[in-house]
Amino acid sequence: MSGEVRAGAPRAWVAALLWIVVVAGVYYGSGRLGLLAQIVVGGVRVTPLWPPTGVAVAALLLLGLRVWPGIAIGQALVVLSISHWHPSWAGLGIVVGATVAPVLAWLLLRSLRFRPQLDRLRDGVSLVFAALASMLVSASVSTLILLAEGVLPAGNYWEAWAAWWTGDAMGVLVITPLVLAGRYVRLPADAPVLRWAELMALLGATLGVMVLATHSSLSVLFLVFPLVIWAAIRFQVPGAAPIVLMISVLAVVAAIRHEGPFAHHGVAATMFVLQALNGSAALTALLLAAVITERDNTHRMIAEACAGLAEVVARLAPDEVADRWPGAKDD
Repeated sequence: MSGEVRAGAPRAWVAALLWIVVVAGVYYGSGRLGLLAQIVVGGVRVTPLWPPTGVAVAALLLLGLRVWPGIAIGQALVVLSISHWHPSWAGLGIVVGATVAPVLAWLLLRSLRFRPQLDRLRDGVSLVFAALASMLVSASVSTLILLAEGVLPAGNYWEAWAAWWTGDAMGVLVITPLVLAGRYVRLPADAPVLRWAELMALLGATLGVMVLATHSSLSVLFLVFPLVIWAAIRFQVPGAAPIVLMISVLAVVAAIRHEGPFAHHGVAATMFVLQALNGSAALTALLLAAVITERDNTHRMIAEACAGLAEVVARLAPDEVADRWPGAKDD
């Protein structure tokens, strides 16, 4: 037995190291993608949607606290790529803040008995709370460091802080459910063809509505919400999460280019409208999908309990069941 334990320990360490490398690579890759959509707020470049925070929280939920070095390594690579690979104490502080925030989110979710399946309303509410609360750390640490370095003017501090915080929080609300849905929930392979056609039609309709809304001078972004509700009711998290991601990405692109409803607004107003849309879409999809999933699970449990009770009654009194089962006439 002791030999087996000693042999298993190196394998566990190798597996942990491999997962750390994978997390670091995915974090860095998502960070580079996030940097493609930057906006200047208070003299500081921030991303309205920062995918690495969602990747980090999902990695901790799926793989445990052992992969936190991967988050730190990935963030360090992102910071170094921005600073032309010149390390600094300010960059180190940003790495620490970006690592602590997802770990804090993980601890909060554990204390709230969060289930990654997202099959209860309390799971959706817990994820929202953890995202908003934990990302206060990364936003505060990063902006305070930039303020101390003189990069961020004091008069623009709160504007930049709010943009940083919402960008990190939106990363969790948009990306984490998508990753968790891909891990825990899948549409059945034998689903009817019409079911798959409905999903494809939903994705196409969302793309069409968002293209129209982001290229129109009218403020018609609200037209996407019936589609978000449709996805959450019919497909729960697996269908709603991609819809929210599509909405967020297209809205961010339009905001950066100052197109459509973002054309005649300042930076503060643009960020407010953008994050209001992203947050509302993510909250609607996440909470409604959790409610529908919880309802379906309850119905299934009731049906299984009724079937089990009928079987027990049939074994105890088979003759009486035949005569007095609901629908049978009394003598």
